[in-house]
Amino acid sequence: SSNPSWDQSINLSINRSIDLSINQSTNSINQSIYQSINLSIYLSIYQSITMTKNMLLLSLLFCCLQMITPGQAWLLPASSQLTTATNIHHQRQQTSYITIAKMSSDWPSFQSMEDDDDVILETPIDNREYAVEDDTQERKAQVGGSLDPPKIEDPYIVDPIFVPPGSQLELDEETVLGVLNACRTELATLFGYSAENRGVGITGGVDYVDMDGPSIVITLKGRFWHERTTVLNRVSNYLIQRIPEIIDVTIDDPYQLTREANEKAL
Repeated sequence: SSNPSWDQSINLSINRSIDLSINQSTNSINQSIYQSINLSIYLSIYQSITMTKNMLLLSLLFCCLQMITPGQAWLLPASSQLTTATNIHHQRQQTSYITIAKMSSDWPSFQSMEDDDDVILETPIDNREYAVEDDTQERKAQVGGSLDPPKIEDPYIVDPIFVPPGSQLELDEETVLGVLNACRTELATLFGYSAENRGVGITGGVDYVDMDGPSIVITLKGRFWHERTTVLNRVSNYLIQRIPEIIDVTIDDPYQLTREANEKAL
């Protein structure tokens, strides 16, 4: 007869062995499945990275080929793309050389440049040699004697009227012309009427234009050392101090008071 406790021990041992075997098998299976899944994930990621990298490289190559020959080289097999790009590069170099040679021999193509030259040459160029401030008066007069003085373009010639400041001369055109003529002499350092001044490059002059009631209109021409606004003020004060009825002395063209007008004058 069997012993119940022995049978129970045997059954327990068998059950434990079975459970252990099952657990070990399950763990092995799970580990294999886990490794397989990880490997698949790794492979998928690697393939994705590789494909992305290849696509980027292909895109870069495509862009480069498009820059070399738009719309053509990318249609060729990869083995011939580099050769095609090189040939096209040489062709473009040759074309640029031909274009340059044609432009240099095709004078009508420079019409726009000639027009620009005409604009530039509108500004007069003074190539005359002048004396300097430290030169003697004889040297300045010698240089200035070779230059024409500013032409007086008043309506008619009136003898200079020399009177001191504070005089009460009547306002009329003939008196204005006479006082202005005296102004050219007494304010001689401003103008180019003397050979010494012309010798150092002062060629400026003043002319009467019109009289509008108590307002006198004058014009400036030539080159001045002083600011043209200063010249206008000096002439204005000279006239008003001798003909007090004059209210204002103006310029016929405001542009004449600019630095640009003075620099362009000869």
